Amino acid sequence: MNSHGQDEQRIVWTVVGTDVGPLLLAATDEGLVNVVFHAGDQVRDKALERLASRLGAEPVEAPGSPLLAEAISQFEAYFAGERHDFELPLDWSLISGFNRQVLRELASGVRFGQVVGYGELAGRVGQPGAAQAVGVAMGSNPLPVVVPCHRVVESDGGIGGFGGGLETKRKLLALEGVLPEPLF
Repeated sequence: MNSHGQDEQRIVWTVVGTDVGPLLLAATDEGLVNVVFHAGDQVRDKALERLASRLGAEPVEAPGSPLLAEAISQFEAYFAGERHDFELPLDWSLISGFNRQVLRELASGVRFGQVVGYGELAGRVGQPGAAQAVGVAMGSNPLPVVVPCHRVVESDGGIGGFGGGLETKRKLLALEGVLPEPLF
């Protein structure tokens, strides 16, 4: 996909403070490419290094870039309970194959305030026995919150795992009215 020899891939990034801690938002000219939880200095620097090596360009801090400015405003509205859906162009280049297929189905098919089981999601992409593979796909989701892997839960009612930590998953599900607000 990269147009070598023409214009360099551009990666811009910023960190936004949210109810679940600082989030790193990174975008290419295609769209939002990465959302990273707990983006303190160390996590942020590691994520930016990983992006540079995966996408072949040095990320530049640019909170004022039109796409990031729009992303910030949508994240703020989401955490304020004023927005249920993200309407941002997405760059899927960090993920491919089955994982991308599952995450695209999740992004288009599981709305705010809904949850889906790992097995059910596997069935929706024609792989009904692949619940564990779905779990792996969720764990490798480069666009959490926007591609709502927090909405995927265990069929027995368990909350399931989460790359951002279970407390973060609980907060997101509480924000969406799926779980009661944590008391503490």
